[in-house]
Amino acid sequence: MKYAAGIDVGSTQTKAVAIDSARAIVARALIDTGANVVRAGQRALDELLATAEIKREDVGFVVGTGYGRYKIEAGDTQVTEISCHARGAQMLFPNTRTVIDMGGQDTKAIKIGPEGDVLDFCMNDKCAAGTGRFLAGAAEVLGLTLDEIGEISMTGTKPIRLTSVCTVFVESDILSHLAQKKKVEDILAGVHQAIAARTIGLVRRVGMDPEMTFTGGVARNIGMIRSLEASLGQSLNVSPDAHFCGALGAALFAMDHVLANYKPDIPVGAEPTVWVDE
Repeated sequence: MKYAAGIDVGSTQTKAVAIDSARAIVARALIDTGANVVRAGQRALDELLATAEIKREDVGFVVGTGYGRYKIEAGDTQVTEISCHARGAQMLFPNTRTVIDMGGQDTKAIKIGPEGDVLDFCMNDKCAAGTGRFLAGAAEVLGLTLDEIGEISMTGTKPIRLTSVCTVFVESDILSHLAQKKKVEDILAGVHQAIAARTIGLVRRVGMDPEMTFTGGVARNIGMIRSLEASLGQSLNVSPDAHFCGALGAALFAMDHVLANYKPDIPVGAEPTVWVDE
């Protein structure tokens, strides 16, 4: 059996997914990207192979994606993260028509067709406001971890209004609210609402077509999910594999290549194998 793999090198974490010929996920890998992007891609692939208990030669094709996709030495080709998140989201939720991808350094709103093809997209790639980096800055000022702030934000009853959604000034803004004796949960509720408001602006530009699927690392933040749903006025599809969606989409593109080039070894006199692409 031939496998395919996708490697998504993000600004903070690198994700990898391996799938089989039925397009079922057989393994996942998640590591911190660190300073060496080239090494991150290889480490993720090594961990993926070990987890799946398969050899490198069993992987027919590898597609790299993410901001570090051109640095993945093991990658056979590269596909943009926009296309990969669209494809991955459609695989997880076939009726997806809008994808919200929120990562460490940018947020994207993507309009897709029935097959996961990208019809339109909008992103804030020039500013970290409304991204995971903004949340990380808020967490750092409050002495909390990223894993804690989502749950805490949901307990806020009087969300504060930020004077700025600039990552550079978030520290002084939060410290000012703390000096005014504002509650931590209300500050975090305000932070999440501010990010949601910026994100909805992106979504409106491409069209708010249901169903909507939330992908990327920030999709693990329950407070962000609830804030987005409140702003949208509708529920979001969120998969346990939301963080791996880009890598999954890359793996699906890789499997397309494997299947298109499949040539079984047929012994002389034997009946030819019929390859069925499910």
